[in-house]
Amino acid sequence: MEAGAMEEALRVVDLCLSRIKWRLSSSARHRLHIDVIALCTRLRPVVMVDYGGKIPELTEHLCKLLHLCHEESSILQSLRVMIIEDMIYLTHVKGLAEHSAFDPTFQTQPFFVDLDQDPPMLLPFTEQNILISGLMAIQKLFSCVFPVDGTDKHLSMAVPSLLTTTAETSTNDRSESSSFRGPISLQSTPVDLSSCMKDTDVVIPTLNGWLLGYPVVYLFSKDHIADAVYNLSTKSLRIYKIIAHRKGASGRKQHEEELMSFSVPYDLSMAGSQEVWAQAFLARLMGKLESCSHVWSSLRLEVSECYSQAIVL
Repeated sequence: MEAGAMEEALRVVDLCLSRIKWRLSSSARHRLHIDVIALCTRLRPVVMVDYGGKIPELTEHLCKLLHLCHEESSILQSLRVMIIEDMIYLTHVKGLAEHSAFDPTFQTQPFFVDLDQDPPMLLPFTEQNILISGLMAIQKLFSCVFPVDGTDKHLSMAVPSLLTTTAETSTNDRSESSSFRGPISLQSTPVDLSSCMKDTDVVIPTLNGWLLGYPVVYLFSKDHIADAVYNLSTKSLRIYKIIAHRKGASGRKQHEEELMSFSVPYDLSMAGSQEVWAQAFLARLMGKLESCSHVWSSLRLEVSECYSQAIVL
């Protein structure tokens, strides 16, 4: 990817937004831009979508947007819409394939904050814990749907029949918008992996923590959701943010951007940015930065405190 290629891809995104008449606020459009860049440069495997609207409206907008973006930009062709229950994500196929590839050494696997206990405890990645082993089973499912070879042949198994109306709706919309051509293709049809949550005690916040690439993930069982909320709400937290400088087309620095943020109970992160897992996480991101230094100039980890308050998991 050359220096100006990412800026051109963002111009394609904006053009396609106008063609489907999706009116995003300036802050939501900016968040979409940062998410697209983070995915295309492989700094993140998945981002959670919250640009306004609900299922199925938001899903339809995203599918139409990707349909047009795939036609106009090769850089954007690896992006997919993914759905798990009532959550919507954007993902990079190869990025998620690499993220899902099982690491037998557990070196790149997250630590877990066990919220079933008060006070919460920090647990390493281990097959001995039934909830963690359930997450491992989900990882293996993802690795089958998103193979490391990066092909799309396995994605057809996950295309949701319940969202067939998305393609039908887009076909009907052609009469209203001549700029939208044809039904949504397999590449821009949502990948529905809601079935991965069946027959498991893994909850969405735990799955999200792993999917979104956090180094520390909240862990609790479905039978103890109320306890988990209470145990976290009564604790002060440290908020960890990854801040990046993005280069413009000319190579000059632009404003700092927040790539991601996550929280850890204060008592389990007394060393802040000096925690071993925090330093290892930042080192992995810095390693990824080397392959996209033409887009991002630097990364840093910012740590702040958040006092006990009502938490929604």
